[in-house]
Amino acid sequence: MIDTKALRSHVLDLAIQGKLTEQLPSDGTAEELYQQIQAEKQRFISNIKSEDIPFDIPSNWKWVRLGEIVSILGGKRIPAGRSLTTDNTGHKYIRVSDMKNMSVETSNLLYVPEDIYPKISRYIINKEDVYITVAGTIGRVGTIPDEIDGANLTENADRLVFTSLDKNWLVFTLSADTVQKQISYLTTQVAQPKLAIKKIQEFILPLPPLAEQKRIVERVEEIFRLLDTIDQAQEKYSADSQILKAKLITAGIQGKLTQQLPSDGTAEELYQQIQEEKKKLIKKGKLKKEKPLPEIKPEEVPFEIPENWKWVRLGEICKSVMDGDHQPPPQTNEGMPFIVISNLSNGVLDFSNTRHVSKEYFDSLSNERIAEQGDILFTVTGSFGIPIKVETDQQFCFQRHIALLKQLDSINTNYLLHVLKSEFVYKQCDDVALGVAQRTVGIKPLRNFLISLPPLAEQKRIVEVLERVVGVL
Repeated sequence: MIDTKALRSHVLDLAIQGKLTEQLPSDGTAEELYQQIQAEKQRFISNIKSEDIPFDIPSNWKWVRLGEIVSILGGKRIPAGRSLTTDNTGHKYIRVSDMKNMSVETSNLLYVPEDIYPKISRYIINKEDVYITVAGTIGRVGTIPDEIDGANLTENADRLVFTSLDKNWLVFTLSADTVQKQISYLTTQVAQPKLAIKKIQEFILPLPPLAEQKRIVERVEEIFRLLDTIDQAQEKYSADSQILKAKLITAGIQGKLTQQLPSDGTAEELYQQIQEEKKKLIKKGKLKKEKPLPEIKPEEVPFEIPENWKWVRLGEICKSVMDGDHQPPPQTNEGMPFIVISNLSNGVLDFSNTRHVSKEYFDSLSNERIAEQGDILFTVTGSFGIPIKVETDQQFCFQRHIALLKQLDSINTNYLLHVLKSEFVYKQCDDVALGVAQRTVGIKPLRNFLISLPPLAEQKRIVEVLERVVGVL
């Protein structure tokens, strides 16, 4: 089983070290951000000593103490002898027990009685703030949902007030082991441990520029969505890593692992770009003109995809989709490698024990049947549905039981490779395969396969997420 709790902790550690995001000169520096904050807030905090610094950070970041970048305000208990009520007085009260999963669980909130509300009305927390628990369960942090903006805050939690910071970045940073270890060390060890405001002010944390804070949040949330999917898959499929991989790839091609960004544009725009690219290749004689593929009907669509994605057919987004020569070529003792299904059955292109054909036969093949680096091979007979990216520049040819998908510049080959590895595509293979002893997926049905197409920028993000996490399964 994959320890996703440990992975989440590791992700936060990487995030606050600047190892999940790219440092961009256009972000400016954390020193500039720090000075901006100090212009708004003046407070003396002791200097950070070199021996206190736990790890190196990017050159445009800055080590700070928490009290230098936030104001910390306490909550308030209700008067002794009085109790909260389940009656909705309009004055919500947030307890430590309500603070869960970096947010607030609102289903069991209690309320402040109307007659004692004036005595604690100033002790609230707003949706722009971050909470930190300081008694009982110490060190839990999170944001405030919009629907409880302005609720009263327990005396067992403090309110962090700030400007010029991303609140989700602050929550992730305070949740990371680097800060949580400081909390454990600084907590007053008495019969009833409590984290004093003065101690909270002393927390040391790495401050990135604001633009990078936002990128860190996007990357962490993206990875956490993936870990949520792993949790769900593990609960259902136990420790079978192959099934887990398949489920994660399915989530990726459904748009469930990445955030859809308006700046990406739309897949419709990408689709039109692909068609223009194909027209230019046809005009130059580098591509044969093909009959239009059937329009995709609503009843064919197997699952929902994000609004800025588009359903397409495989043949519409490839230069060509072609199988090997249907006439068995004469074999030779040496010459050009001739690849058969067994050379692909382990999921890699294996040139050991290959058959050979003459160079003359190889030279007689059309360009559609000559694989190049970056193309995709796809088995279509017997062990059908195995996609393999051609990573070599070694020339070879292949039998008719293998299809060759030639790629366009407008498609991320690794994204298409993941789509072809999905349960969704395998089911399409199984639905159209004909025969008994050796079932075969025809080239025409293969060209008609449905593919979920995101904008190019999101294709790249999906590939990054899948390769980063699926690779550890």
